Amino acid sequence: MTLTAEIGSPAKGIDIGRRLDALPVGPVHRRVVVAIGLGLFFEVYEIFLSGAIGTALKTEYGLGGTTLMVIMASTFVGMFVGAAAFGHIADKIGRRRAFMINLVWFSVCSLVAAFAPNLAILVVARFLAGVGIGAEYPVADAYLSDVLPASHRGRLAAWAYTCSFLAVPALGFLSLGLTGHTIAGIAGWRILLLIGAAGAIFVVAMRRGLPESPRWLAGQGRNGEAQAALQQFETDTSLPADLSEESTTPPALSTKPIVRLRQSPYRARVVMLAVFHLFQPFGYYGFGTLATLVLVHRGFDVTSSLLFVALSFLGYPLGSLLSIPLLARWERKYLTIASAAAMALCGIAFATLSETAAIVVFGVLTTAAANVFSNVYHVYQAEIFPSDVRATAVGWTYSISRLSSAALPFILIPVLDNYGPAAMFAVVVVALGLAVAVLVPVGPRTSNRGQEDINPV
Repeated sequence: MTLTAEIGSPAKGIDIGRRLDALPVGPVHRRVVVAIGLGLFFEVYEIFLSGAIGTALKTEYGLGGTTLMVIMASTFVGMFVGAAAFGHIADKIGRRRAFMINLVWFSVCSLVAAFAPNLAILVVARFLAGVGIGAEYPVADAYLSDVLPASHRGRLAAWAYTCSFLAVPALGFLSLGLTGHTIAGIAGWRILLLIGAAGAIFVVAMRRGLPESPRWLAGQGRNGEAQAALQQFETDTSLPADLSEESTTPPALSTKPIVRLRQSPYRARVVMLAVFHLFQPFGYYGFGTLATLVLVHRGFDVTSSLLFVALSFLGYPLGSLLSIPLLARWERKYLTIASAAAMALCGIAFATLSETAAIVVFGVLTTAAANVFSNVYHVYQAEIFPSDVRATAVGWTYSISRLSSAALPFILIPVLDNYGPAAMFAVVVVALGLAVAVLVPVGPRTSNRGQEDINPV
């Protein structure tokens, strides 16, 4: 047998992917969901922290203009680098090692940012923290897609994402309590950074016991380790007898990611996701990071604006919970499109209505729709690539969303300042329309399908 065939061969003649897809949910699956969800918690925390820090620096220190936009953009630029680099690294060194390294990196850099003596060090530290945490979603998406059973993949992944989005209301209320205040002489926004640094170390300790992806190990030719990892997932589960038979699935050939992703149908899927991620942040992060500034622009004081946004952010975990039954019942491709439309309509209402109750209600509806949208596309984007290049493909394409998010303050804040909230949300609606338009002709259907059926080549 040639070296290239051996590298891609099934572990000890058993189709690892087929066995993983057919497993019932066991205790290791549940541990994976909790540990991955808590790690994603701090990525979401970090993303929305940009808006909280920007608001604090604007109100407490009078910062504005280019300085404020650079501070808010620095983390997203770092996330672009981290997502692009660590996705490829995770396909080389493994999912488990990659998501341990990225969280330690993030924690150290957040600690530096918390005690930054000047704006230059703050910007650099926020950029470097972004490199670390930016890897979290691509690697987590690939790992969850690798190890979760096909019939439960969407539901279990949505539980992990729901765990993560508890960060949004948590940060909202922490910002409300800490912005403008000090504890033991430390400014509230610095304490918010310290919380992120400490939490990431806690998650590292939780993840130490997770097994490596058996799919990834088998693809590397590490058959003994793949079998051992598979047995951890099979513990306390009842595997159908017919799956113990040897598979006739032909071995995959080992190729460089760039060569593999040029093959059909993956080439078109990469382009589709690249366009999607160029525009989708306008809807998702545009609201989350700029909602407070929108309300301040409309004449509400800072305290009221923070309160309205904190209440609106309750929609994030609610939407994430709603996505669990939706992912179990509806095709992911069409659910992504429908949730984007709902997010756009509710966002316009938030930006234009004047009654306090209406602002809060449509804020909650906007964030709820946003998290259905987010959960669905995160499951979807990892499913449409084979395991050997999954993290690379997701990392490369998802990194574009980070670069786009970095540009958002430079695009949306001038529109907000010069033309008002309605015009800003009109830009958001157009961007969301472009994001979902590319899914219609190219995106495959994935719900309740095995990985090998979705990715036949």
